[in-house]
Amino acid sequence: MILTALALCLGVVLGSGALTANAATTPVPTPAPTQSGDFTNTYTITGILRDGDTLVTGAEITVEGGGFSEVATTDDTGRWSVVVPEKGEYTVTLDVDTLPEGVALRDADKSTATVAADEWQVNTITRSFPLGADTRQTTGFFEQFLQRLAAGLNFGLLIALAAIGITLIFGTTGLNNFAHGEMVTFGAIVAWVFAVLLGLNIFVAMVIALVLGGVFGYLNDWLLWRPLRRKGVKLVQAMIVSIGLAIAVRYLYLFNIGGDTKTMSVGLSDVVVLGPVRITTGSIISMVISIVALLLVGLFLTRTRIGKATRAVSDNPSLAAASGIDVDRIIRIVWVLAGALAALAGVMLALYRQVSWDMGFQVLLLMFAAVTLGGLGSAYGALVGSIVVGLFVELSTLFIPADLKYAAALVVLIVVLLVRPQGILGRKERIG
Repeated sequence: MILTALALCLGVVLGSGALTANAATTPVPTPAPTQSGDFTNTYTITGILRDGDTLVTGAEITVEGGGFSEVATTDDTGRWSVVVPEKGEYTVTLDVDTLPEGVALRDADKSTATVAADEWQVNTITRSFPLGADTRQTTGFFEQFLQRLAAGLNFGLLIALAAIGITLIFGTTGLNNFAHGEMVTFGAIVAWVFAVLLGLNIFVAMVIALVLGGVFGYLNDWLLWRPLRRKGVKLVQAMIVSIGLAIAVRYLYLFNIGGDTKTMSVGLSDVVVLGPVRITTGSIISMVISIVALLLVGLFLTRTRIGKATRAVSDNPSLAAASGIDVDRIIRIVWVLAGALAALAGVMLALYRQVSWDMGFQVLLLMFAAVTLGGLGSAYGALVGSIVVGLFVELSTLFIPADLKYAAALVVLIVVLLVRPQGILGRKERIG
């Protein structure tokens, strides 16, 4: 059974690479060059003039550059187009005197636009001249706040699914598993393979990813971590092993699925409007599934014998072993649970931000920040810390550039630990 599961896991990852490779190497017929006058390749500057919903006809646009000059007139569809002789710099000018009566530029000083020589990455370049009053709707701060609040809650729940696995592993083994991000990526890749490449229903693919994620976690412990524990490898050495494992698995993903972002086009992108908040159906389903999964984990830890034994091992492994608890068995179950939760988090993250070979690594520091912020070894602390991190990451974009939002979350971690070193729900420990 274990060997079958191992073969299936490897088949998923390696098979996805084969499928991607086959898709990438399918020959695409080369289009014949377009003839336009004396030019072998056609280079075009084009656009559409529109005043609100009204198409503007009869307006003249002049394109000049490099000794070339030509005037185009908008047709019945408001479209104009000028074929230029080569890739180069051009000036595009709208003759405002040819606009119909009652139609004017939105900004009178912007009747001229330029085309730079380095813009010609494609053969057609578009230039527009906004006409009439600006009908774009602006969003107030309160509406933006609610939108980011919903996004932060969703992101925090995704982080929590994976972070609880990290804290359970740390609580029972003392290991900070830096390969946990690759377990998240594994779940996303499995869902992408089954839902997109093989065309299965996304919920079926989600269940498959959940099961294979648990198998992946079991194999991690069976093939690597249990032998290292039995040989008495110290925690620092084990942490370094986890870093090496993370790098190896990450680049195995890159080798097999490529470096481009994979789209999770599974029909869950419809937008639902809830007052000022716009959210996709995929995000709503993701939040519901995350909440249900977290509640089930809470019930498992507090109401079942295995869950209580897990908490006992986390509190004191030696005392738990002395009281008759099979510590190795509990650790094995924790690895299965952590792998399954990480895979589920990967699927939810794929629905939220698509699939890439390093997506788990991108959020790894946030997962560790959530665990540390909530209190090392505390599952409930990981949940609270994840919500705090998720909310702060998204809400911080109201005040700082989006590129800095992850750094801002880590700054909050530092500030909280300066005030409360044990974390939000962590316990004070005596030193010495």
